[in-house]
Amino acid sequence: MAVEKFPIEAGHIMMFARSIGDKNPIYYDEVYAKATEPGAIVPPPTFTMSSAQFDPDYFLRPKIGEPWFGSGKNPTGISQASGGSGGGAGRGLHAEQHFEYHLPVKAGDVLKAETKPGKKWEKEGRRGGKLIFSETITEYRNQNQELVVTARGIGVVTEKAPD
Repeated sequence: MAVEKFPIEAGHIMMFARSIGDKNPIYYDEVYAKATEPGAIVPPPTFTMSSAQFDPDYFLRPKIGEPWFGSGKNPTGISQASGGSGGGAGRGLHAEQHFEYHLPVKAGDVLKAETKPGKKWEKEGRRGGKLIFSETITEYRNQNQELVVTARGIGVVTEKAPD
């Protein structure tokens, strides 16, 4: 994922917090937020993942006139034969996600995100053969080029469909 411009907007923060059922006033009350350590409205810890919607090539982002994950007659709109993204034929999953905050992300910031590959390793599974793990590292930098968040995701794909 490469996102050139991810604006951190107070309204988006509030809606994201509502969608996950978090009522912390630091996510929407400017007066309250000013009296906190960050001194501003900040997003919930997982908010940076929504930057994917600012990546025109993100595989889960719908593209006009094209089948996408979640559309169409079949549950995904993408046939098993094509495999889609994420391991194909139901063999892949998102296993872990970790966030390391270096500086607060604040309403009004504009972030840039860049993803690069991390470690890869394998482990023998019980039903689907070999399990292939891969890490992706996404670094988020603010408008001052300061590193604000490092997100590490772990994906796993089975060698074959489970028995």
